[in-house]
Amino acid sequence: MSLIFQTYMITIKVSISLVLFSLLTAGCKPQTPTVIETQTSLPSATTPVVVDETDIDYNSIEWTDLTPKDNVTIDIRQAKSTNFLKVPVFSCGRCFLKPEVAKALKKVNQELIHKGFKLKLFDCYRPTPAQQKLWDKVPNPDYVARPSEGSMHSRGSAIDLTLTDLQGNEIDMGTPYDFFGREAHQDYTNLPQPILSNRLMLKSAMEAGGFQAIRTEWWHFSFGKGMPPLEDWQWPCEVKSEK
Repeated sequence: MSLIFQTYMITIKVSISLVLFSLLTAGCKPQTPTVIETQTSLPSATTPVVVDETDIDYNSIEWTDLTPKDNVTIDIRQAKSTNFLKVPVFSCGRCFLKPEVAKALKKVNQELIHKGFKLKLFDCYRPTPAQQKLWDKVPNPDYVARPSEGSMHSRGSAIDLTLTDLQGNEIDMGTPYDFFGREAHQDYTNLPQPILSNRLMLKSAMEAGGFQAIRTEWWHFSFGKGMPPLEDWQWPCEVKSEK
């Protein structure tokens, strides 16, 4: 019995030793790290960009207001007493065009800048009441469109302009802007060659951009072939005395 008892006790001790060994070695095994998945919230590509337009005082869907920020010179003569009427027609000088017209004009200007020139704008959108004032002074359809028919200016699709160098100095075109005479006609050739070249450069650049010239004025160009509706809208402007 004693031998059996001793054998039994040895077996128990071995079993206990094996259990303790297993427990000890289990504590030495490397632990598998716990992976915590995080989700980074990225802006959607379709999230609309909010633009602050609180400083815009016109319908920017219907009109584009060209300014010196567009790398053009603005000199709206109908807002000054230096025009052919000798009195201002507009309360202030701003250059509005239909968006597609403004876009095309900006492209023309960029092409000219590559050549060392840029555009100077004399007249853009012209409300119908202003067109009436011009007609009352110069009732000649060769130079001023009849208000009843409407000018392309009154449709936001015409522009009067010239070329300057990159410093803003006007390029010689042979006559002043709004000169009502044969010398201002596109087909007048009795001028020095440099002036004819200047006129051709302006005309070619504008026509390449989708604009059309008229026969009697080297400065006038209209965009497209359609006839947008006439507009009476007048831009907001504080009345300021001319200095």
